[in-house]
Amino acid sequence: MSDKLTIGEVYRAQMELRDIARHPKIIGPTNLSDKCQIYLKPENLQHTGAFKLRGAAYKISQLTPEEKAKGVIACSAGNHAQGVALSATRNGIKSLICLPQGAPISKIEATKRLGAEVCLVPGVYDDAYAKALQLRDEHGYTFVHPFNDPLVIAGQGTIGLEVLEEMPDVEAIVVPVGGGGLVAGIAFAVKTLRPDIKVYGVQAAGAASMVESVHKGERVHLDSVHTIADGIAVKEPGDLTFELCSEYVDEMVAVTDDEIAGAILALIEKQKLVAEGAGAAAVAAAMYGHIPVDGKKVVCIVSGGNIDVNILNRVIARGLAKNGRTCQFELEVDDKPGVLSSVLKIVADQGGNILSVNHERVAAATQVNACVLHLELETLDASHIERIRKALADAGFPVKEN
Repeated sequence: MSDKLTIGEVYRAQMELRDIARHPKIIGPTNLSDKCQIYLKPENLQHTGAFKLRGAAYKISQLTPEEKAKGVIACSAGNHAQGVALSATRNGIKSLICLPQGAPISKIEATKRLGAEVCLVPGVYDDAYAKALQLRDEHGYTFVHPFNDPLVIAGQGTIGLEVLEEMPDVEAIVVPVGGGGLVAGIAFAVKTLRPDIKVYGVQAAGAASMVESVHKGERVHLDSVHTIADGIAVKEPGDLTFELCSEYVDEMVAVTDDEIAGAILALIEKQKLVAEGAGAAAVAAAMYGHIPVDGKKVVCIVSGGNIDVNILNRVIARGLAKNGRTCQFELEVDDKPGVLSSVLKIVADQGGNILSVNHERVAAATQVNACVLHLELETLDASHIERIRKALADAGFPVKEN
């Protein structure tokens, strides 16, 4: 099926999108890693807050007058929905978007504001997909697939062209992966023009359908997906994207939700960029050593920034813990005057900031004359945590292992 996509199509998409999409400049080198030079392609600054506008706009631009008259339908976890809605509205075309019922309210409302009619479907992306196909057949809409369409993939591939034009000395490009449209487009464009450049795909460990598919050599359907990266929570990759990824992507890896949270925090704190879970996945892979890019110039695609503000606080809390900025210690100590103050003094002398202390006497300790201390600390990094842990142990207050 890959013969349906040509480099000429990607260049045509680039011309078509010249005045439609933003073309965010590469940021970097950043201070996100001390092992490689991480640069960022901030598609979170795109119109609608995500790269999805590119593929949707190019697909809709290629419709016939008859197709435009009947309208378009799409399904999405949110970002593709907004891209289709904006593109359709700009062209005076009716759009109907099927969204998973659990999609962030911010994305649902944004889709409506952009002029689309929204149909909420119980379940996840794949359930919304089935409903969209049903409505397409009933009403004659043109279905705009979020990833498994050569024109959509060509639109996403324009990001690869922009990276090569702006940074020809790039050595590796790291791309978030859900259904695979973005990584397929970028990898196809980049490998066609510069086969020496490595392209890595990154999925959330709780939704690693493409990772498993590529490893097994056939498409895998997951029974369920669970990740904070809702934008890439896809149960099964497309046949076209799977074929392109198998041929053009050097390696597919998975990152944990804690690593994604750590990357979101690092992007906010160090680069003043807000990324959603999917958008931070590529940065997480580079930051936490999941890909072999030590010493190389690496461009990470920050694919979107539409994070639900209601979960941002929880994500930041997880990111702080992952990056060694907070920790929790549990110690069993003698229940006698002065012990608590001794423990707190050791922490203070090591530069730790105490966020909370919980002192339990009843049933928590193994010794009758002991009690258990629960400490929550603000720290600098993982090495700082170990210094505090060692200082406590050296003073006779070993931290209990979880």
